[in-house]
Amino acid sequence: MTRAALILIGCALLALALAGREGIGKLALVAGLPGPAARLIEDPQIRGVALYRAGDHAAADLAFREAGRSATYNRGLSLAATGNYPLARAYFDAVLFANPADSEARDNRAVVDALIPPVVGKGNEAGRIAVTPVTPPDGPPVEKFNVLGKPLDAGRRVADAAWLAALPDDPGEFLRLRLADEHLRRLSIGLTPPEEGDPW
Repeated sequence: MTRAALILIGCALLALALAGREGIGKLALVAGLPGPAARLIEDPQIRGVALYRAGDHAAADLAFREAGRSATYNRGLSLAATGNYPLARAYFDAVLFANPADSEARDNRAVVDALIPPVVGKGNEAGRIAVTPVTPPDGPPVEKFNVLGKPLDAGRRVADAAWLAALPDDPGEFLRLRLADEHLRRLSIGLTPPEEGDPW
């Protein structure tokens, strides 16, 4: 071996010694040895990447959870790999909320979404999901809800003949209120000059 080769090997060993455990672990990860790298790396995000590449998806998920918000995308991948598809979809949604242009997160979300069985409910021909009310042993709690003096269906009534009959017959009232509201909106943003007062 030549002297130059010995000097190069010595410098490489010195660099490894100075890099410490974390540096050696990162070097092992780059060299394609994720298993040994995961045992050397302390940073949970990088350790999670090493564990994921080594095939230990459950341990990678724990590491990404420890890393927090900086590993949101990676946590979505590890959750999908462990079979928790609904939570993986939620993580990809969080990535897309922060960056709607992230095409990889959008593609992965679509793949995970296809693995989640759809929720199917039975309708009741009125456009609503059928429910079965359960009456408590002490009777229906209607009295408890009417303490404010408002009927239970206030603001949630169906537009039927009885509802139409209860409306006041004032066709111009809505238009008057709408015009007054539009005038105030324009005044507030400066589109309409205020009315001029008497100069004298």
